[in-house]
Amino acid sequence: MLVDLHNHTSLCNHADGNINEYIEKAIECNVKYFGFSDHAPMDFDKKYRMSFDDMSKYEKDVLNAKEKYKDKIEILLGYEVDYLKGHMDERVLNANVDYLIGSIHFIDEWGFDNPEFIGNYEHQNIDEIWQKYFNAIQEMANSRLFDIVGHLDLIKVFKFMPNRDINDIAKNALLAIKKADMSIELNVAGLRKPIVEAYPSTSLLKEAKKLDIPITFASDAHKPEQVGLFSDEAIAIAKSIGYSKCAFYKKRKRKFINF
Repeated sequence: MLVDLHNHTSLCNHADGNINEYIEKAIECNVKYFGFSDHAPMDFDKKYRMSFDDMSKYEKDVLNAKEKYKDKIEILLGYEVDYLKGHMDERVLNANVDYLIGSIHFIDEWGFDNPEFIGNYEHQNIDEIWQKYFNAIQEMANSRLFDIVGHLDLIKVFKFMPNRDINDIAKNALLAIKKADMSIELNVAGLRKPIVEAYPSTSLLKEAKKLDIPITFASDAHKPEQVGLFSDEAIAIAKSIGYSKCAFYKKRKRKFINF
C-alpha cells in the first residue's frame, strides 16, 4: 500500500510498540504516506483510548517522527474519533491534524466489537442492530465532522450476519457518505478477525464505486508487525472493483495518488 492512514500507538492502551517501529515497518513495506490515527480521547470507554492529557504528547511525538523520517516517508497526523452523541469533544474535533477518521464502535453505548461484550449478541435482533449500526454511520456522515469513514462494516467483525440484504441496510449510509464527500477506507484488519474479510465487503465496495466514493487504505495496525499486512490483498480487491487511485489528506485537504 502506498497509503496507510489508520494506525495506532501504545497511548490507546491496547496497542504495542513505539512510533519508530511502526514507521520502520512502513518504510520496509514501501509505504509513501503513513498516518497515525490513534483512538481520540473522550469521556467514555476511557480504558481503550488515550487521555486528554496525552493529546499533546501524541501530536508532538508524531510530528517529531515526521521530521526525523522526512527523507524516507511522509508521516501524517490524525485521530480515529468515535461518533457517539454526547461524548465527542471540541478539543479533538478542532485539533490541528491532517485528517479525522469517524468510526462507530458503539450501539446504544454497547461496544459491539469488543470481545469482552460479545455475549450481548445473544440478546439482540441481528437485523435491528445492523440497521442501528448503519443508521449511526449515516448520522456520522451527516455531521460533516470527519474526512474518512473507518471500517465501514465493522458490525460484521464476529460474523453475526443479518438476514436482510446488507446493501439495502447500508444504502442510506452510503448515500450520506457520498453527499458528505467523505472517503472510505479499505481496512484489512478484518482479515485478522473472525470474519476473515476486509472492511468493507466487496459487495459494499462495489456500491461505493458506483457512487464514485473515494477509497484510502488502512492496516489498522495495533502492532508494528501488522503494518502492511495483507497489502497485496487490499490492492487486488480495490483494482478488481475498478479503483486505481486512493486518497490521503494534508491539513484536512484530500489528495490522490495512483496505485
